[in-house]
Amino acid sequence: MAMILCVLYPDPTTGYPPKYARDDIPVITGYANGQTVPSPQGKLGFIPGELVGCVSGELGLRPYLEANGHELIVISDKDGSNSEFDHHLPDADVVISQPFWPAYLTADRISKAKKLKLALTAGIGSDHVDLKAAAEHGITVAEVTFSNSVSVAEHVVMMVLSLVRDYLPAHEIANKGGWDIADCVSRSYDLEGMHFGTIAAGRIGLAVLRRLKPFDVHLHYYDPHRLSADVERELNLTYHDTPQSMVKVCDVINLQTPLYPSTEHMFDDKMFALMKRGTYLINTARGKLCDRDAVVRALESGRLAGYAGDVWFPQPAPADHPWRTMPHQGMTPHMSGTSLSGQARYAAGTLEILEDFFEKRPIRPEYLIVDAGSLAGTGAASYKLA
Repeated sequence: MAMILCVLYPDPTTGYPPKYARDDIPVITGYANGQTVPSPQGKLGFIPGELVGCVSGELGLRPYLEANGHELIVISDKDGSNSEFDHHLPDADVVISQPFWPAYLTADRISKAKKLKLALTAGIGSDHVDLKAAAEHGITVAEVTFSNSVSVAEHVVMMVLSLVRDYLPAHEIANKGGWDIADCVSRSYDLEGMHFGTIAAGRIGLAVLRRLKPFDVHLHYYDPHRLSADVERELNLTYHDTPQSMVKVCDVINLQTPLYPSTEHMFDDKMFALMKRGTYLINTARGKLCDRDAVVRALESGRLAGYAGDVWFPQPAPADHPWRTMPHQGMTPHMSGTSLSGQARYAAGTLEILEDFFEKRPIRPEYLIVDAGSLAGTGAASYKLA
């Protein structure tokens, strides 16, 4: 019997389950790169479209795990030395966490998790796990790659349009009974004809570029792994060999690069100084890609016309985090990748990985980040051990 410690965000404040707006969600069978959606062998423990990413939802895992004699503990209390997470961690064989409510598996915590064999991200992004420490302790790290990439890409497009058209202040004027059209449009522009660039053009970055092409914008990208000539021609992409080159010419910049030591605080005062006045910045990758206070300064000075994102550091962000109150922002809690549609896929992928792990079958390479003491699969292409 194994003990599975699952850390999920709390239930809705209005109670669980919520009243759903729709009766179903579209059936997706594959992704743009040809990868198939998660395909567990057993029956899902939920109906696709249900809220399963919170504590009571349990990712729908309880039926499978208990039928096979395993123990499932689901909590939301994850921070501090007296947290439920730290209390249960020494007995855990498997830890499941989400990027939206990450249980930070630091080197210190890993050293105390003597039984831990698998650290599983329900979603995409394993930077809340100290990958070097996991490799040294022989812990497998896996995530449900591509499961919610389109969910995030759609969120990016929404944020781009919200900032450029200055939608949120106009909506607030309408909510308050006003009809102040001059105020609504004084910072509102068309996206058409602007230069849009993405830093990292992997699964999410490329999906964003494809979705913005019909808006007749000039598309730019930087990525250490250049896209094929066919893709560059298809989207009429301009490639830049450094992020600094790209940010100088773009009106809207999208961050999708993974977080590791060399990208931490990539966007600081020096980087902002390279940008056009009035640039918009979107960040649904990781909060620590940006220097927190430099973002505030750039908005207050007008160097940035707007900043939108759903990633913070730490997560959840404290109530006094300056990004909550800085001007011209469109921040949300980290929710872009946990739409009900995305949850159906990453919960199914979590079940698939657990089935493979317990039944001693190879985990899909695209789901692997660390295996057998080193980076593996997607991890080898996306992360660095540092």
